[in-house]
Amino acid sequence: MIEISNVSKYYDRYPAVTDLSLTMNENEVFGMVGTNGAGKTTLLRMMAGVLKPDEGQIIVDDENIWDNPSAKSKVFFISDDSYFFANATPEDMLAYYSKIYRSFDTERFHKLLSSFSLDPKRRIQGFSKGMRKQFSVITGLCSGCKYLLCDETFDGLDPVMRQATKSLFAKDMEDRGLTPILTSHNLRELEDICDHVGLLHEGGILLSRDINDMKLNINKLQIVFKSDEDRTDLESSMDIVIHKEQGRLHTYTVRGTADEITSYIDRTDTVFAELLPLTLEEIFISETEVVGYDISKIILA
Repeated sequence: MIEISNVSKYYDRYPAVTDLSLTMNENEVFGMVGTNGAGKTTLLRMMAGVLKPDEGQIIVDDENIWDNPSAKSKVFFISDDSYFFANATPEDMLAYYSKIYRSFDTERFHKLLSSFSLDPKRRIQGFSKGMRKQFSVITGLCSGCKYLLCDETFDGLDPVMRQATKSLFAKDMEDRGLTPILTSHNLRELEDICDHVGLLHEGGILLSRDINDMKLNINKLQIVFKSDEDRTDLESSMDIVIHKEQGRLHTYTVRGTADEITSYIDRTDTVFAELLPLTLEEIFISETEVVGYDISKIILA
């Protein structure tokens, strides 16, 4: 388990992460999403022990990650812009990683290089962005680490390689208890693979929930009322996140299960009513609009 307690990080007095607390359980795929500049990469770097929090602490399996080789040995960080030694080949990086991670699986490393058609003697700086991402995933999986921190890992991979990477994650989760922690701007990608999602905004956490519970407890309602009284009665019954109006059609984003919202609708006189589930992307937009991150403000600025 990774426990993040009241963590803050500043760059020249500007907050990147502010008093953030979050728990990431073992054997789950944790997806971290957020607005631009929300602090996702900074948080991952602190979780990997690369950056020291200015306040708070990060505990990995009951050990503080900062300046602690024992805790760091359980974590592998795949950066969005991975760094490798100048002129290094995969074989050169193997020699390095196998000294850092005692459980590094050299045999599997060579097998995966072959499966991904990566030349072990070719300089990594000559690889394409997608090939570098593939190589980073291979090294992370072969490290034997319990926690794999992935910053935009699927960015740059073609659909076949994305699916192959997901399959490898699933295999390692089953075989050795790997816990992947992913950030991505592709919310459809996270929706397919994640068990739990944390939503960051301006350095803080807006919500952290099981993805199925999250989707079950927020819905979109499109409705046309027979009268203003019917509208007032229904609105007073529901936990409304967002309300938009176009002519007589009202669209609500509402907290609550489908059964709860349907029971409200059944007691209301309507011309038309339709209840729709929200995608993770729609939930992201809804939750961030509530705190003022509204696309209409950006367009109209």
